[in-house]
This record gives sequence, structure tokens and C-alpha cells, in this order.
Amino acid sequence: MYAHGTSSHIPQPPHSAGTPYKGLRAAIDPSQIPSPIDAIELDREKWEEEPYPTLPGKHAPLSTTDYVAIDQGNSSPRYVRMSTWNMPSSSRLASDCEVPIAAVIQPFADQDPREEPVPLVETGDLGPARCERCRGYINPWCIWVSNGARWKCNLCNHETEVAPEYHCALDSNLLRLDHLQRPELNKGTVDFAVPEEYWAPHPPPHIRPLYCSMLPDSSNSRRKPAPMDYVFAFDVSQDAVRLGFLQTACNVLLELLYGHDDSVIPCFPPSSRIAILAYDRTLQFYNLSSEIVGQPPMLVVPDVDDVFLPSTTGFFADPIESRDAIVKLLTALPTRHEQMFDTEAALGSALSASLAALTGRGGQVVVFASSIPTIGVGALEPLVDESSLYGTDKERTLFEPREETWKDIGEQCAAEGVGISIFLGPARPIDVASIGLPSSLSGGELYFFPRFDPVRDAPSFASYFRRLVSRTTVYSGSMRVRCSVGLRVAKQYGNFFESAAADLEFGTIDADKTIVVALEHARTLDDRQYAFIQSAILYTTREGQRRVRVHNLALRVVTLAGNVFQYADMDATVSLLIRESIAKLPSYRFAQIHESLTEKCALILYAYRKFCAASAVPTQLLLPEAFRTLPAYLLAMMKTKPLKGRSVTADVRNYYAHKIFAMSARSVMQHLYPRMLALHDLNDDIALPGANGRVDLPSLMRPSHLFMESHGVYLIDNEDAMMLWIGASVSPQLLKDLLDVDDIMQIDPHMLCLPELPTRLSTQVRNILAHRFAQRGYTPKFTVVRQNMDGAEIEFSDMLVEDQNNAAMSYVDYLCLVHKQIHTALTTGASIASHSGFRSMPW
Repeated sequence: MYAHGTSSHIPQPPHSAGTPYKGLRAAIDPSQIPSPIDAIELDREKWEEEPYPTLPGKHAPLSTTDYVAIDQGNSSPRYVRMSTWNMPSSSRLASDCEVPIAAVIQPFADQDPREEPVPLVETGDLGPARCERCRGYINPWCIWVSNGARWKCNLCNHETEVAPEYHCALDSNLLRLDHLQRPELNKGTVDFAVPEEYWAPHPPPHIRPLYCSMLPDSSNSRRKPAPMDYVFAFDVSQDAVRLGFLQTACNVLLELLYGHDDSVIPCFPPSSRIAILAYDRTLQFYNLSSEIVGQPPMLVVPDVDDVFLPSTTGFFADPIESRDAIVKLLTALPTRHEQMFDTEAALGSALSASLAALTGRGGQVVVFASSIPTIGVGALEPLVDESSLYGTDKERTLFEPREETWKDIGEQCAAEGVGISIFLGPARPIDVASIGLPSSLSGGELYFFPRFDPVRDAPSFASYFRRLVSRTTVYSGSMRVRCSVGLRVAKQYGNFFESAAADLEFGTIDADKTIVVALEHARTLDDRQYAFIQSAILYTTREGQRRVRVHNLALRVVTLAGNVFQYADMDATVSLLIRESIAKLPSYRFAQIHESLTEKCALILYAYRKFCAASAVPTQLLLPEAFRTLPAYLLAMMKTKPLKGRSVTADVRNYYAHKIFAMSARSVMQHLYPRMLALHDLNDDIALPGANGRVDLPSLMRPSHLFMESHGVYLIDNEDAMMLWIGASVSPQLLKDLLDVDDIMQIDPHMLCLPELPTRLSTQVRNILAHRFAQRGYTPKFTVVRQNMDGAEIEFSDMLVEDQNNAAMSYVDYLCLVHKQIHTALTTGASIASHSGFRSMPW
């Protein structure tokens, strides 16, 4: 511990302006208001030793907790998390409670290493048993009748005859005798290996095809599963070369394919092939055949408006067999274009060519782009000054594609089983709203490095790229969520293409992607029965097997508001509310979206007071246990980059909107309310291996300057950026132990990682960072900030979400505002719902 004898709390660091509270309010001690940290720490203590059994009727661990789930017929909350684990019996009760009903589904979430892997069920030519009426899959909640000859679907109550090959007699408990030997009858999450009828179909011809196909029409209406292929498309225009973006992309790809010394190990999937193309004013295709000696031959397509593949020979290659050709090409590509001065890059045409290469087989496209595409397919005009659009009717156009072709690219990729991930390293605005749409619709991902600097951005670029290639990724996905009688799907949020049949189509979907499904009542539910939800996603693995992953959930049905609130889940509720808010960006102004969030917060807390604590005095602020810190998270939503005040560019807003739309519940919670640690105050035994080999992690602190001291060193992490703030009065010994300097002026503000020192503090902090890397699989950008010395302190201060900043109130003031609305409604009977025109036409 390096704390001084007297505490000296710091004034608020420089920040983007906030909004003061209007009117009088009582003096409130910030340390006495509900803290998200308290709930996070209590939950962590509870579940770090105790496994979580998934049967209905228990509180699920928070998404921020590392826990071990035991699948007892219900899927782990890691895969499916509900906004309330007690389903309201009627739409009236749901409306009274104001708690939205939603499922947060992360089909391929990374498991805790202590958990059993998802079982794979081989079904042969028969395929998995399915309901004849609703097509739901067999699961642990089905009922067996007629001595096992029929089974009753838990979703639609229809009885289906059992195939003779699948028949088994029942025991005295009306369970099959082979119940324990069949994972699909006792596990909530299973994978089914499926026969040919489940192969991905070839999509019908498009009215507006993006390319001239050279492939013959397949006689088979379905495509045979095969290992996932990759196309890497490099922007070789002047900006990409000048910024060092092209050089960095080529270097990192080489490391992922073949490693580097002993420090970087290769991680590319061994069963996959790759293709490489480059683009500027033309498209440049390379023959990577293993027979090639010297530099790979290049075929150029000069007509970027009429895209076609000049040849399919040698375009895809095995990285091991064609190592010489690939290394020579990636090494030569940056230097080959150093003397080229092409300022234009046909990004849309490169995507069309990549789609043409993967048509009929599916796969993944990884694109590197630095220039706005002003020529070729989907050509865009350079952006006008966007500040002139704010506050006008044209403001909403900043959040919509300016050219419909980008939507067509995304839809055709999703239909063909092709996912697009784009690394953006622009020097100037690049119109993320347009060119990011193919990624959003195909289930891919965006990575954004504005004003790319190789020294500053290369480490995080490499980390994100490695995570993209190494995480669980599948392709040609099609997903449907089914509910039991009385419930229906109302809305679905995420990065996918929703077909006319309401199926979700994914070119690719990976371990980090999450879908949020809002549910509503179709009729009253029977509180003597469970309510059921089943998610099924049909996909092809990276190794080339066709499977269905099924998640099942049984929920208790309740008739009292108190029971709904008792088992409400804030993580899932927040995940839904932020997606609903971001979805409003093309239709509503920021102030209206903020007003809607505050109204929703007040309505939920008012409903609890009205139906669960009516006898309490109106002046008392009573909060349901599950939603004690809901105001903190809703305020944090207003401070996120997509939704905050006007100091954020449209590209940044659209990038974060794309990112948040597919975030897991854990990532959403940690992005909204950053994790903050006081490094100068660590106990001697924390974050070091104990006698049992386990590493205990330190407690977090609240992200507010009110709890910081000028002699402190603090680490803050919001999943996207990690910052180390060093107080002006810091102890020289602490600096020596952590950074190997003894004066704050000697600190290099441009350092990209902490030095590896033999001191206890250095080991503790590096263990904490290693744990966070293991949790999410990548390392975000790292920045060192010195108090009152570095410009990045503004960004650090804006991450202190409890403070008054980001064009919004402080947490204390916001809590007063919400309480005032609830108090007014309780004492006057006035409606909390605003009448300021939010529900009228906004533009």
C-alpha cells in the first residue's frame, strides 16, 4: 500500500461539459447512494466458490461474475439470460410492472474452463426429433406418453409420434429408460449433427446481382458443408500506404498464419484456405498456387463497376502448402504500392469480388480500408460538414446508409453464408453508416482506428485481429426463437439480416455475438405451468460440419408483481434498453431518446412503489433489489458515444452503435459502467497465486473523481479502452515499483504496456491485466494519463460516468431527478409518461 497519511480528494479533471441539476435538492452524500460495485462484489463472492444449478427458481449470477453453471435442463445464463426469471402471467401484469420481457441470447459464448463442453448428439440420417406442428426440437421439458411411442411438445402441446429407431420404453416416473444417456433429454444446451436436408440452400437469383458469376449453376439445391474459407482484401490506396495501415495489416496476417520467433504463435484454423486481393482504382487478384515460383502472378480487373472473377485457378490456397507464395506477396505488397499515388479505393467492388469468390460455399471476408469509396460499386460522395446537419431534419441521415447498394451487399452476403469484418484505419471521415452496413447485416464485425498510427494502434490492432481469427466462429447460420403457447417474439435486435419469415440469417456468427429478443404476451399464461423459450441456430462449423445448436429455458409463471421484481435481471434489461435506444437514432433526436430512457427508469421504479411498497411514505426512495442501480446504468447509456451530446462525429457514433448492438450482457455492463481499480491501495496478497493456486482479484471502486486522491494511481477499463491515471502527488516508490521511474515527469505518456518488473506491485497489476485478457480474449488500447499534464485526461474523465460530464448529469443529480418524478406521480397522481411529443412524429 502506498497511501499517504492524509487523503486529498481531487477536483473533477477536465472533461466534456455536463448538465447541472435544475432546481433545489437536498445535500446527498454520494457514498450513500446505491452503488453498482456493491452488487457486483457481493455476487462475485457468492458464486466464486458455489456452482450455479440451472433449474428454474434461483437467482442467476450477474453477467460480470465468473461462475460455473451446471446444466440441469435449462441453458446456462451464459447462453440465455432473461430480463425476469419469473414470467408475468398476463400482458396486464407485464404492463403494470413495466419490466420489459426479453431474452439475451449468446449462442456460442465462451464457457468457463471448469464447465462441461456442450454435448454433440449424432442423429444419423434420421435427424433430430422435432415437433410435427411447430418444428420445435426435442428437449428435457417434453412429456412422454403412450409408453414412449409419442412425445408432447412443451412449446405447442402437440403430440408427435416417435420414429421407430428413436423409440424407448418409459420408467415409473414416465421418463425414458435411456434418459441419462441422451444429452438432448437432460441438457438445456446441445448440438445436433444433422443430415443433408439441413444443408444450406443456394439462395434464389438476385434482381440486382453485385457481380458477374463465373460459377456454373449447381444441380444440387443445397451446398455441401466444407471448411470455412477466408478472403483478405487490402486497401492499397495512398492513404493506406501513407498511414502504415497496409504494412501493419500484412505484418499481423503473416504473424497469425506463421507466427513470429517464439513470442507469437500462429493461430489460423488449419482446415481453412485463404485468398488475397488488393484494391485501389482496380481490383488485383493473386494466384497463390503452391506451384508458383517467385512472386504470385497478378490479374487486374480495371472495370470496378462490373465486377467479375478473372480466374478461379489458384485463388484459394492452403496457407501451409503455399507458404512461400503468401509470404512473398504479403512482404512485397506494401513496398509495391509506395510509389503509387492512387487516392481512390473501390471498397464496394472489393466486397462484391470477395462475395463472388465465396458464392456457393460461404466463408469469411476480412477487409482493410482507409479511404471512402468514391468509385465502383456503392460509390459515395465525400462527406459534407456534418455539424451543419445537427438539429435539422437531415440529422437522421447521419445514421442511415447514403447508398442502398451497401444494404444489398450485406443482404446478399447473409444469404450466401458470407460474413464481412472490416478494419477501418481512415485519415478522414469514411461514412461508417454506409460501409459498415454489410458487416452489421452479415454478422461480421467492425474495428475502427481513426487517424491510424502504427506505433500507437498496432498492438490493439493485432490483438483484435487475433481474436477475430481464433475465437469460435461458424458460418451459414440461420436462427429462430420459439416460445410456448401464450408468448410470441415482438422484436429482435442484433447484427444479422432478418428474413421475411422472421428467421435471423448470419453470414458468420461468433463467440462474442449476442442477439436480444423482446417478447410479448399473446394470451394469459397458466401459473401452474412453466413458460418455455427455445432458440435454435443451424450453422456450419469452421471445420465443415453442419449442426444445430439448441438452447432451452423453462421459466416459472407468476401472478404477482412482487414475484416479477424479485427475480428481475438488470443485466438483460439494460441490454435490451440500450439496443432499443440505439435503434431510435435514425428516427428521434438525442434529447428525445434521453427523455425516453429517464421515463422508462422512473416507470419501472414507480411500478415497484405502487404494487410492492405502497405503504411507504412518498418522500422515501425505495428501489427493488434487482434494480437498485438501474438509474446509474441508464445515465451511463446517455453518456455512451452513440447517444451522448454533440461532440462526437457520426463515424464514431455509428461504429459504437454497431459494436453495442452485438455486445454480450457482460460487455454491455462493463462498457457502460467501467471497471476501476485503485492500484496504490492493493493488499499485499491480492492478485497473487495463493496456496490453492487461485488468484483473488481486488475489489473495484466507483468511477467518480469524488473517490479519487491526488497521490493515487487508478486503472479504468470499459472494454474498449484501458487507461492508467497517475495523480500529481504520487509516491516515487510506487512509480519505481510499477513503471521503473521515480519522477512523474519521466513517465513516457506514449507507452503501450506496463514494463515487466520483478516487484510485487508490477506482478499484481500484470496478473490483473492477464485475467482480463483471458476473460475477453483481446487487449484494448492502453493509455497512460498524468494528472493535469496529458490531453488524454479528457477521455479518462469522460469514463467517470458518475460525474457530471458527457452532456449529462452526475449520478447524484440524476437519481434526484428520477426520485422527483416518482414523488410527483405518487403525491399528485400525475402520469410519469411525458407529453412533450416523444411519441409524435419526431422530425
